[in-house]
Amino acid sequence: MPELPEVETVRRSLSEILLKRKIQSVIINYSKIISNQTENEFMEKVKGQTFHKIDRKGKYLIFYLDDYILLSHLRMEGKYFYIQDMCLSEEERTKHDHVIFIFEGAELRYHDTRKFGRMYLYPIVEDIYHIPPLSSLGFEPFDESCTVSYLKEKVKQRRSPIKTILLDQSIIAGLGNIYADEVLFMCHLHPLELTSTLSDEDFQNIIFSSILVLNKAISLGGTTIRSFESSYHITGRFQNELKVHEQKVCPVCKNTIQKIVVGGRGTYYCPTCQKLKS
Repeated sequence: MPELPEVETVRRSLSEILLKRKIQSVIINYSKIISNQTENEFMEKVKGQTFHKIDRKGKYLIFYLDDYILLSHLRMEGKYFYIQDMCLSEEERTKHDHVIFIFEGAELRYHDTRKFGRMYLYPIVEDIYHIPPLSSLGFEPFDESCTVSYLKEKVKQRRSPIKTILLDQSIIAGLGNIYADEVLFMCHLHPLELTSTLSDEDFQNIIFSSILVLNKAISLGGTTIRSFESSYHITGRFQNELKVHEQKVCPVCKNTIQKIVVGGRGTYYCPTCQKLKS
């Protein structure tokens, strides 16, 4: 699943090629991708609109059009491919190209083999972060409001493993399975450690480590483990920096990395470097 660094890589790639492009028409081959509009409503509203800016919140892409905001979540396998005029005849559309934005001499194709991705279209408002689903997201680790007190307040009524908390987008936006494993390894925290046992220092380490891990991943274009590609068919390189996720040997103590399931997600950790506190 694309996480914050992968989505940021897509945002940067699309920002280089999509801005000032005017949509001539839209083809929708799988209407369930569109969450809050009918197929006809969506096509009619975006026709003639121009892309002006692309932002991101957590794992959501935010496209600013003339009169609308288009939100896009890639979910498990979503990708955007930008095809220019000279390649249109060679790059044939596939059965997995579910939403196609047509410009003069180019196309932007939303490709999703599992059809889990979603798009939302809203009129432009002053505060877009009150629009669902953005309104349900917590702060990103980069946000100055993501503090120790904020995290403690969010988890005070919960008795959950820290790995589960890191995957909860309503608490910290952007972290997914890969980066949660890497953050916990950096913090020397066992993924099953209950949040009730964590100190202020632990919470601060989580914030600090999340920023370090995400920034490094962004600088390397994200992580490619299975199928992530940016709009230029560029794959990420952070998989070469992974310490525990899908690894065999701990880079610190050289003991064997273990895999368990936490909250239904395959989770990697070092039992020597990441011991339970109790």
